[in-house]
Amino acid sequence: MTLPLAIFGLDGLFNMVAQLIVLAAIVIWLALVWYTFTDARRRLEDKMLIRSATAAALIFPLVGTVVYVIVRPPEYIEDRIERELEMEAAAARLASTDYQACPHCEEVVGGQFLRCPHCMRKLRDACVNCDKPLDPDWLLCPYCESEIEGVTPATKPRLKRGRDVEDEPVEYEEEHEEEYVEEEVAEFEEFDLDTVTEEPSAPVAVDDPDQTR
Repeated sequence: MTLPLAIFGLDGLFNMVAQLIVLAAIVIWLALVWYTFTDARRRLEDKMLIRSATAAALIFPLVGTVVYVIVRPPEYIEDRIERELEMEAAAARLASTDYQACPHCEEVVGGQFLRCPHCMRKLRDACVNCDKPLDPDWLLCPYCESEIEGVTPATKPRLKRGRDVEDEPVEYEEEHEEEYVEEEVAEFEEFDLDTVTEEPSAPVAVDDPDQTR
């Protein structure tokens, strides 16, 4: 006659309850091992790490699974790949000429928008002449070549010079200016001396009192 398995020396009803508790603990342990294995496959790409997490959950019941839950990656592999694809697609849209990021709300807006449709803030001004959108970095309208009031710098007329004079360095130009000034001073001195030492071309007529007699 075989006797029923007695746990902790219990007999009868208490023994059956103890057996059920042990059976439930074993089922939970195996379930945690399976959960660790399946979750590690969805979150980890390295097979060695998957095997290590499963072995830890198998050797150390409950403790191995708890440690794995603490150190596991926060997202699944599929979610990470989807997020990376979305980021690449968003970067491709922003890199194109038709889309850019709003500087206020960072939403995707068109390259020709005057106001952001998401935050309703002003993005750029329109040209007064052709009504086309202007970039804030532009100094004039590239479409109609009209100046932007308060932005386009005032152009100063430039003196026309020869190619040789433009290519000369600044020091060379200063030397030329000094020589020119010295020549002007020398010519002025010569002109002054000539006018001072110059004798009258015709003698001055003086009345002789003897001749009048």
